[in-house]
Amino acid sequence: MTTTLEHPPVQQQPQAQVATGVLDIDGNGKGYLRSANCLPTPNDVQVSAALIRRYGLRKGDTVEGVRGGPRALAEVERINGRTPQELRGRPHFRDLTPLHPRDRLRLEHPASGLAGRVVDLLSPVGKGQRGLIVAPPKTGKTVLLQQIAAAVAGNHPECHLMVVLLDERPEEVTDMRRSVRGEVFASTFDKTPKQHIALAELVIERAKRLVEQGEDVVILMDSLTRLCRAHNNAAASGGRTLSGGVDAAAVHGPKKFFGAARLAEEGGSLTILATALVETGSRADDYFFEELKSTGNMELRLDRTLASRRVFPAVDITPSGTRREELLLPAAELTAMRGLRRALQTRDGQAGLETLLERMRSTPDNATFLRQVQPTLPVA
Repeated sequence: MTTTLEHPPVQQQPQAQVATGVLDIDGNGKGYLRSANCLPTPNDVQVSAALIRRYGLRKGDTVEGVRGGPRALAEVERINGRTPQELRGRPHFRDLTPLHPRDRLRLEHPASGLAGRVVDLLSPVGKGQRGLIVAPPKTGKTVLLQQIAAAVAGNHPECHLMVVLLDERPEEVTDMRRSVRGEVFASTFDKTPKQHIALAELVIERAKRLVEQGEDVVILMDSLTRLCRAHNNAAASGGRTLSGGVDAAAVHGPKKFFGAARLAEEGGSLTILATALVETGSRADDYFFEELKSTGNMELRLDRTLASRRVFPAVDITPSGTRREELLLPAAELTAMRGLRRALQTRDGQAGLETLLERMRSTPDNATFLRQVQPTLPVA
């Protein structure tokens, strides 16, 4: 007779619990793995300062590891999708050499409609661009961002696409998440100014870590103005206050965020296209825009009058443009585009854009359009 003692049951070894998240580091050097949206939650896994030092972890790293308890990380297995050994000696973002954008991001794509083609013609974008989309209320900036996101995802799958929404309506966040093939980070209007700031800071650090590895990152942000408002509202009392109730230091954080955009000579790029709100009736918003407008190297300005007439994309041709566009475009295309701009500027802004859109609708792509119109364009 066989007893159960002769065949003891095999004991299953408990499987190690895996933890994944974006590393946030507080002022005391202790880390937390934030969830996919990068906002703090009560269940965030803690990362000790000793573990951070051992593996050379940085704020914004996406860390995968093994839990040592319900809310503690014991070991690090991968950092930003790579092993710790592969990331030894990685450069610091601050040490990378910034260059003017040279590799073009083409936004002409079936999913972006005429909007992508218009941006390509009037304000071409390159990897490492720092672009402002200047938008009065109700001029279609949200739809434009969705169309740009679709074009980047379709034409440039090598780019890591991130969308950042601050102080936004929840339904707009849902719509963006369902329409964008990329990461969407959002802090809705019911969050505090400090939460808006914390989200923006962690996302930009995450982007920097990817650039340090030689990757191309594209951030679409709505909006820099709301980030300025958050910094202004969160500023400690007693700071120097300017007219309109603006704290003098309110734009420092947004400038730091926006200024991170660059093409790195060592490899990798960070492109940021961010909206700036104008004509809101707020003196503070006007001040924020005046402080930010000189920091970009590309501008796309939207026009309220065109939008009210349901002309989209409602682009104001004259102030829109890209610095050093000659680095992005072949000579023949550059000549044709400059001739097109001169021809359009001889008309008033509304008539010029409507003429442009009408002619573009009759052609399948920008190359065909430029070939057709070039014989009629003024010579430089």
